[in-house]
Amino acid sequence: MSEKTTIRDHLEHFLKRNRMTINRFSEISGVNSGTLSGTLKGNRPIGLNQLDRITAGIGMPEGELYELYINEYLVDSNLDWRRLRPFLYRCAELGHITHMETAVNYVMDNLSYIPMLFELAEQLHSEGKMEACKPLYRCVAESEKLQHSERLALCQYRLFSIGLSNDQVHNLTLATRFELFVERLDEQYQFDALNELINVYASLRRWDKVKEFADQLQIKAFIQYDAKKTLREVETKTKKKIVYYALYSYLALAEVSYQHGKYEETLQYVSKYADYSWIKDPTEEEKMVILQFQDWSEGNNYYFRLLSGETELIPEYLTYISDRKKEIFPALCAIVTAANRYNVNIDDVLEQYQSHLDYEEQSSCFGKMSKQYTNDQYGILLAGLGTYYLRNNHYDRGVAYIRQGMEFAIENMNKDGLLDCLGLFDDLQYVVTGLGVKPSAELLIEKIQRLYSPER
Repeated sequence: MSEKTTIRDHLEHFLKRNRMTINRFSEISGVNSGTLSGTLKGNRPIGLNQLDRITAGIGMPEGELYELYINEYLVDSNLDWRRLRPFLYRCAELGHITHMETAVNYVMDNLSYIPMLFELAEQLHSEGKMEACKPLYRCVAESEKLQHSERLALCQYRLFSIGLSNDQVHNLTLATRFELFVERLDEQYQFDALNELINVYASLRRWDKVKEFADQLQIKAFIQYDAKKTLREVETKTKKKIVYYALYSYLALAEVSYQHGKYEETLQYVSKYADYSWIKDPTEEEKMVILQFQDWSEGNNYYFRLLSGETELIPEYLTYISDRKKEIFPALCAIVTAANRYNVNIDDVLEQYQSHLDYEEQSSCFGKMSKQYTNDQYGILLAGLGTYYLRNNHYDRGVAYIRQGMEFAIENMNKDGLLDCLGLFDDLQYVVTGLGVKPSAELLIEKIQRLYSPER
């Protein structure tokens, strides 16, 4: 059929090809024969439910005729929300995001649709249809880009949060774009937004940004907590308890201090998120938060002391993680880094925890940890393992881990991860391994150049 084919043409062609009457097709499809007759004559619009039944009756995949439906029944002066909303929702159910984008592009200049598009986007978001939310949030954000509304800020927050992926270059773009809108958010969203920005910038190793947003989170959390306890105000509804954000700000600031080489300050922050003396009459939920941060404080006390040179703590640290599976990954990261930094043999540790050297998402009692930060830490671990084995003359293993680290960094578009591995791998590209082959750095380097070329 030609580009000008209509829904009516598809129906007529099917009836003729199968020598079928309207009444017979009505029985097959469940669509009233009068409706079908009116459709064929071109004097009756089709409802979405009727279109789905006609599509099924013809034997075509669900949504196959939606593009035609947009052109014939949605793009006209009589378009109303009663017809557009069911179409958008059905597309969301079927995953036809392109059709949603096409439909909303036709109405984005009509400001009367914006509140309804936003409401539908929020409904889809609450139902977990994240990809389907995007075109609606983008439409609302574009239509209100010159305003300073909370709705615009929330759209930008949703697009930032939904858009995060393994691509660190893309994540940086998202974070840079969104951070301008944090202060415009309603307070109930600000805490989680700042928390997410901290995690993203930590995964990007932008420690100045981590400190900036950790400071903001801390100030807002303590103001909110004091307002609740002193002024008897109702606590802002957030995903987690306000005390969580206050303690998390200390956790983030501890990492910043460590990255800046301020080890004493680091341990001071670690002790602060174990201190709950300022939390008056904690609720059961707050007690759970306190216990988790006390456990993190204990683990991170080992973590940072080990990294600062107290390698004699390794056996004690291993005892600590022996019944704490969720602490094994950060512990291995610290032990490998310390082994390289202070020339410690950890062969027995690596043998014991070999099964934990594979990638695994991290979680706590609060849910999944930041995937982006976990990815970056895993890349650091791979580079560290490569360095350790090379320094101990295990070239095959060393080269294998460095190659794996580079591949992982390329997959995640992580420039810092590439830099961790690239120098080592480049130095070894002419070394013959025990397998009798040369590590082919050239292929990986070419792939890197393509990924980060200006034309990308």
